[in-house]
Parts: sequence; C-alpha cells; structure tokens
Amino acid sequence: MQHRINPKVDCVFKALLGAEENRALLIDFLNAMLIDTLPRPISAVRILDPYNPRETLEDKLTIVDVKARDAAGRVFQIEIQLSVYADLTARMLYGWADLYRRQLRRGQDYSILKPTHAIWLLDQTLRDDTPAYAHRYRMRDDQGQDLVDHGGIWIYELNKFAVQQVETEQERWLKFFNEAETLDDEKLPNWMQTPVMRQAMSTLTAFSEQERAYHQYQARQEFWRQQRSIQQELEKERAAKESERQAKEAALQAKEAALRANEAALRANEAERQAKEAALAEVARLQALLNQSGDA
Repeated sequence: MQHRINPKVDCVFKALLGAEENRALLIDFLNAMLIDTLPRPISAVRILDPYNPRETLEDKLTIVDVKARDAAGRVFQIEIQLSVYADLTARMLYGWADLYRRQLRRGQDYSILKPTHAIWLLDQTLRDDTPAYAHRYRMRDDQGQDLVDHGGIWIYELNKFAVQQVETEQERWLKFFNEAETLDDEKLPNWMQTPVMRQAMSTLTAFSEQERAYHQYQARQEFWRQQRSIQQELEKERAAKESERQAKEAALQAKEAALRANEAALRANEAERQAKEAALAEVARLQALLNQSGDA
C-alpha cells in the first residue's frame, strides 16, 4: 500500500460500508454488530444515500453516516465519530428518533413502523464509568420490560477495544477499524484472512493508490484535525468557565455562610443580653421583696 489509510476517516468509512460495490461488507458488518439482536441474519439490504466516489471536500461531504433498509423493512444507521462531545448522546437519540419517524408518511398507521437500529463507532471514551466497550440502549422500563421492541442504539468505544485473539466476526470488524491503518496489505495477519476483510482492505488500498481518492482522504483528515483542535479549545474554554462559575458559587456560598454565622452571632448576643436583663430584673424583684420584708 502506497499510503497508510485510516478506515475511521469518514470518507473511507462510508466507502467501506456505504458503497454499492461493498454491499456484502455492509451486510456482514450489520450481522456481526447485531448478532445478539436480529432474529435471523440479514441477507440483503438497500443502501440509502450511497457513497459517491466523485464527492470531494469542495462538494461538502456532509452525509457521512451509512443508512440502509433490509427486505423486512428494518432500518439501519451506522456512523463513525472521532471525537466525543457534551451533546453527542442527544444527537444519537435524535438521529435514531428521526429515522424511526421518517418511516411514516401522512395518513399511514403506526402498525407499519419497523425496528430502527443505530450503530455508533466511537474513537474516544463516552463512558468512563465502565471498562466495557459495547453498550446497547433500548426502550425499556426499570424492570427490563420492553415498551416496544423496535431496535435501539448500539455504541462501540473503539479505544477500549483491546482483544488480541479474534473469536467472533464482531471482534474482527472492531479490530479492523482499530488496526487496519498499520497493516501491510501484502502480509495480512491470520485474522484478516477472510474474503470480507480482504475486500475491506482493497477499499483502503484504492484510497491509497488513486490520486483523487487519496486527495479526498487527506482533505477529510485535515478537516477532522481542525475540528479536533476547535473542540479542544472549546473544551478548555468550557472548563475555564465552569471553574470560574464554581469559584464564584463557592465565594457566594462562603459569603452566605459568613452572613448566616453573623446572624447567628447577633441572635446569640441578643439572647445573652435578654438573659442578663432578665437576671437583673429578677435580682431587682428579689431585692424589692427583701426590702418589703425588712420594713415589715
């Protein structure tokens, strides 16, 4: 391979799973990712918004996810995300809901709605509360009972995936996205020796050796570098503002605590003054009684 190609760059990702000539890769990928969910393997799909190799950066390649529908009418969305940001999970849910909603046209019944499956591959950590790299979200209640069994959102954190010995097709695909950039296409390891993986590698080779495709790849890489830089600056700014907000809140709480302490001190002083006055009044009363007894 003339140049190293990262399959996680969006234009390469869409060529891998969203091109008509790679429909077999898409079917294999979906079956691998949804193996515990689908009642039976997918045998055929129709790609929605298929990848067009003539698209370039100047054409603004903004549709970077892959959408497909199988013979049963089920809808699938696949997206790669190189950076994780605060509202990403809201975007995931909104995208799923939008795909689910679009199945209905005016006047059609809810009964025609089919399961919608969204698969996200993330290059950064979304959940730092667990070492698990795979997460499945569905519409369920607290007891695990489905409200409706109509798909869900599957998230795979690639940076957590560290399997060395491939045992499943799902692991094979995740390992491919993590390591394909470093592989020698003429000396592929054993876990890459399948027809599907060789076809996937040939797509990377095409981006490496075709001048126009490689130019597009470089342009998209540069775009994402800029996006990551912007994101990092925004995160720094957000962290600084949050730190400033917390400092102001802490200062306000300290002032309020000092005010409450001062008010408590004033109340204590007032109580002490009243107690002294009461004691003096009692002494005066007792003195008066003594005086009256002496006069008698």
